[in-house]
Amino acid sequence: MVGDWYPHKGGWIEVICGSMFSGKTEELIRRLRRAQIAKQKVVVFKPRIDNRYDDENIVSHSQLQLPSIVIDKPEDILQHAIFAQVIGIDEVQFLSTDIVEIAQKLADSGKRVIIAGLDKDYRGRPFPPMPELLALAEYITKPLAICMRCGAPANYTQRLTRSDKLVEVGADEIYEARCRHCFEPPKDE
Repeated sequence: MVGDWYPHKGGWIEVICGSMFSGKTEELIRRLRRAQIAKQKVVVFKPRIDNRYDDENIVSHSQLQLPSIVIDKPEDILQHAIFAQVIGIDEVQFLSTDIVEIAQKLADSGKRVIIAGLDKDYRGRPFPPMPELLALAEYITKPLAICMRCGAPANYTQRLTRSDKLVEVGADEIYEARCRHCFEPPKDE
């Protein structure tokens, strides 16, 4: 048989990335629910800083939700993921770049790792650790939002408030999706 010469133990990284309001968390929840339906052991994580809609669940802007384990640092994932077959991580841009090594370790051990997060910050620049994760992922999905100005496909997150902080947790009161033509990078940078 063909498979006899190549023993595949599984394990890979899937990345769902894009701007705010593009459906990243919805897609993450969809994939994790399908894994649960298939009776796979699923564990979901989110950074503590993401408390926009709920302190414990991952929640999409459309209010879909799934219970998660709140973590302070990527290393916290390892102690909870031992028996999991599928690991979901939402809002990865809020975690340190240590998540890259953790995701690699998990995938190398045979686990399916599904990661969702912003690929660009409010300035339109790559948002670490996403570039490294994209380079290592076997599967990449990049949903687009709808530009709040013109209705075109949106790939940028426009910050509506003035702040120099890279991380400013919020939703539609602070951000909106914009296409490349309507996006206005901060002038002071």
